[in-house]
Amino acid sequence: MFVHNNTVTATPCEPGVSRKVMAYSDQVMMCEITFEKGAKGNFHTHPHVQTTYIVKGSFAFTIDGETQVVNAGDSILMPSNSLHGCECLEAGVLCDVFTPMREDFIKK
Repeated sequence: MFVHNNTVTATPCEPGVSRKVMAYSDQVMMCEITFEKGAKGNFHTHPHVQTTYIVKGSFAFTIDGETQVVNAGDSILMPSNSLHGCECLEAGVLCDVFTPMREDFIKK
């Protein structure tokens, strides 16, 4: 499967945040998340294991009460059901990978 970024429509998530669902199967899903400076990814949990690669920008990420600043080139692992969220410190882009895939991201 090939997914070309210019063929995927971004979906607004929260103020200043949009998501593109890229390649996925039943077992794994990749998403591109774009943040404006100051935008927040509100705290949430989900049963999926999530890894995040910071493509561009700077973020304050909190996972289960621990907060660290991460920058372009850094990566994060969020275990299943961990409480996590972030604040964008410098406009940026994240690459999120979920296993299994997030059915809630593709339901119409």
